[in-house]
Amino acid sequence: MLGKKDDPCDLLKGTPGYQYCHSGGKGGGSDDIPGPPDDGGGVGGGLTNGASHHVKDLADWLIRRINDLVAPKNSWAPAKADSAVFAPFLWLGQHLAISIFVCVVVVCALSAWQGAPRLRQMGHSTGWTLVAVAGMASVPGAVTMLNKAVSAAFTKAFSSDESSLFGAITQDLKDGADSGNPLAILIIVAALCVALGIAALVFMTRQPGILVFVCLSPLVLASLARGGDTEAVQKWAQRLLGLMFAPMALLLVAPFVKLVGGALVMDSVLLVVADVLMLRMVFHGVPYIGPRLARAARSAVESRTTNPLARAAVRAGVPNFHEQESSPRGPRVVSTPGRAMAQDGDVLFAAYGGRPRPRPGRLTTDSLIDQISTDQERTSRLTAARRQARATQQPPTGSRTPPAGRNPAPGPSPRPAPAPRSSPPGPRSNGPTTP
Repeated sequence: MLGKKDDPCDLLKGTPGYQYCHSGGKGGGSDDIPGPPDDGGGVGGGLTNGASHHVKDLADWLIRRINDLVAPKNSWAPAKADSAVFAPFLWLGQHLAISIFVCVVVVCALSAWQGAPRLRQMGHSTGWTLVAVAGMASVPGAVTMLNKAVSAAFTKAFSSDESSLFGAITQDLKDGADSGNPLAILIIVAALCVALGIAALVFMTRQPGILVFVCLSPLVLASLARGGDTEAVQKWAQRLLGLMFAPMALLLVAPFVKLVGGALVMDSVLLVVADVLMLRMVFHGVPYIGPRLARAARSAVESRTTNPLARAAVRAGVPNFHEQESSPRGPRVVSTPGRAMAQDGDVLFAAYGGRPRPRPGRLTTDSLIDQISTDQERTSRLTAARRQARATQQPPTGSRTPPAGRNPAPGPSPRPAPAPRSSPPGPRSNGPTTP
């Protein structure tokens, strides 16, 4: 008999079989093998079925979070015109439109002698001012309705039934060809986690962007009051609609769901393609800061992995690009006293019918030195980059030796000095020879 100190169940402390050992074999299992309580999967299958249920729950939770982040039902933009966030911009836009209309009326009244053109301009300004004021108050409601429609369409296309991407993933986790393969389950969960991270990036760029463009809508629509110039409104609508319809770019993977359905590994491939499309969506759809955010995500991936497939995928989502900036506004250029007097003299000379000669200008020495000092940092960096690129293109010093078994080509030999002219041997005469 073993004493209490020699209890063999103590060897199972910290494992699921410890309670089973003390229960006297009433916790389930077969052949006296300790195991956790059965989760409804039959004798001996509790651990596997429990883990399977947890994985499916995790996958379902990830899919719901991805849906909520990529195309949420509720946006950050105000839903009504009397919102505390939108009301100040609405007040400013309406007063700006009315001010522009009053200026147009005053100008038309002062130049009423021109007749029909001024009357037509005043009519255009009146009509477009009414359109602008009415449109300012309707923007929040229209954006809210459009956002709900996009969210419903996205949910219908990606998680409604088995023919959608997320619906196929959920079904394949239950009865797919590799639903019992732990490696396949690990791959699909990892792909869902990556998709969740990129979806969070989409959410954090898309929602603030929609909020900003909705709040700026009164200021943009007020530009219509001058006479109907719609260029700024078109640009604003293009940016806003691009942000709102950006999730629809994932519809490109919808036709391939039925072709690769039934296998979790192929579903993971489609998820990677969807991740690439979401990066493209950030790159092209988010105005102003989208390319930089996408490049930051690419740099984060490339600095943390050496897998060539992962790097190729992120490079497909974020292509290489160059940025163009506006030239900084430097000090204004003024003429020296002598040059200013000469230019005025040329104007007077031309008034008398003369043709003054051109006087090309240049910066003074002090001004040129100041300009060089201002651009010194940019010039030094460009010079260092050019020097580095030139050094990488030049072959190393030892590489100029010819390969073995091949004689070097002889160089050009110096031309010999011309020999002094000498007469040929024998007499030479110019006359006819005598026989």
